[in-house]
Amino acid sequence: MTFATFRIALTTMLGAAAFTLSLPAAHAEEQGPVNRAWNNTRQATDTAWDKTKNGSEKAWDKTKEGTNNAWDKTKNGSEKAWDKTKEGTNNTWDKTKNGSEKAWDKTKEGTNNAWDKTKNGSEKAWDKTKEGTNNAWDKTKNGSEKAWDKTKEGTSDAARSTKNWGKRTGKTIGNWGDKAGKDISNTFSGDSK
Repeated sequence: MTFATFRIALTTMLGAAAFTLSLPAAHAEEQGPVNRAWNNTRQATDTAWDKTKNGSEKAWDKTKEGTNNAWDKTKNGSEKAWDKTKEGTNNTWDKTKNGSEKAWDKTKEGTNNAWDKTKNGSEKAWDKTKEGTNNAWDKTKNGSEKAWDKTKEGTSDAARSTKNWGKRTGKTIGNWGDKAGKDISNTFSGDSK
């Protein structure tokens, strides 16, 4: 190999190495798709939380409605039973009818009040349970969103750091390549200073 051919080959290899290192890192080009993937995943998670919460609310409402209907039917049946018993008692008692009627009315009224209080307490318990469930869903969803944001932020920071490291390394290697090329050139030309 002649001296000129050797210099051309060496210069070509150093130029190719410097060119390769000057290209942008592959991961830097992927920032767009990575962000889209994070956003799509987060959006799907939010939609799933919302649907689950809405389904839970509907289930609570239906259960509460069914309980209210059951209370009302039981109360109505109890009132009819009291009325029939009162009617039979009225027919049986003549002299104590007024006293008996008052006693039945008070008992019936007390029973109705007890049913109403129990029904109201049950409604409040359902409402508190539903509200607690909604709060739990919201807190879990908010925690999940914060976790997604922190993970995404960490990934973005790592990508930026890697990109910057690649630029610094490429620059250092490029500077070294220029210096080495000059040193080699000077060695072969006899101009070593």
